[in-house]
Amino acid sequence: MTSPLATEAAPFGRVLTAMVTPFTREGELDLDAAQKVATYLVDHGNDGLVISGTTGESPTTTVEEDGRLLVAVLEAVGDRATVVAGVGTNDTRHSVALAQQAKKAGAHGTLVVTPYYSKPPQSGILSHFTQVARAGGDLPVMLYDIPGRSGVKIADETYLAMADDPQIVAMKDAVGDLSRGSWLMNETGLKIYSGDDPLNLPWLAMGASGIVSVVAHAASRQYADMVAAVDAGDLPTARAIHHQLLPAVSAMMNHTQGAITAKAAMQLLGVLEHRTMRDPLPDATDDEVAIVRDGLMASGLLES
Repeated sequence: MTSPLATEAAPFGRVLTAMVTPFTREGELDLDAAQKVATYLVDHGNDGLVISGTTGESPTTTVEEDGRLLVAVLEAVGDRATVVAGVGTNDTRHSVALAQQAKKAGAHGTLVVTPYYSKPPQSGILSHFTQVARAGGDLPVMLYDIPGRSGVKIADETYLAMADDPQIVAMKDAVGDLSRGSWLMNETGLKIYSGDDPLNLPWLAMGASGIVSVVAHAASRQYADMVAAVDAGDLPTARAIHHQLLPAVSAMMNHTQGAITAKAAMQLLGVLEHRTMRDPLPDATDDEVAIVRDGLMASGLLES
């Protein structure tokens, strides 16, 4: 299945939310709520979604649940947005099974994080990425480089070794090294997506294709406007949006885990009825919800 919005410059779209996975109050997968969240996000400015990523609590969901979630989201918005399936784990066989399932279900692409905790050598990372890419058939792949979570950074040499792979087309960057990112874009041809909300504007100004955002749960329209402003060369407008969103970014990214605050934001905006997480992630406390509420209000994303 081909993405309805993919271009060579932005193979996964421009504004993607790393979407939460809704659960019932009893902790079961809630597909109706997932379709509601996906529809809300696309209606409010997203042209892409990443599901079953770490913000989607993927370490706690089964292969079968990931498959049902993917089918539900594709059914809801697959004709209007790029739907990227998170298939990265620290078990290559598990990731291969997820990639095969994503292909069969009709995903538009896959997101593959560096195997976490195991800290494999670069040869193991390269083998992992290549095997998972092949398992997804012709699906385009976005790598996810986040050493703060995975414990290891993808080396420059590993990127260069993948530069000619036709399926590995982009990288979600949560390393935060803008100079290195510029070098990677120039030397490898990989498209870069910002994976760090405080750096969305700098990445876009450096030539990133788009963003994969947690804060976009509440600020999709604003980020779409930021992308449009950068495209038009209107940096004053883009900076104004960046400054407007600073309180929301701080509230959602600096106080507890992002999936927790994203569900709190969705509840505050009336999209989710509750903010149930799966262990080991706890539900947002009332104090944490108050921080998110204050941040969204200060950024003009929520009325009092």
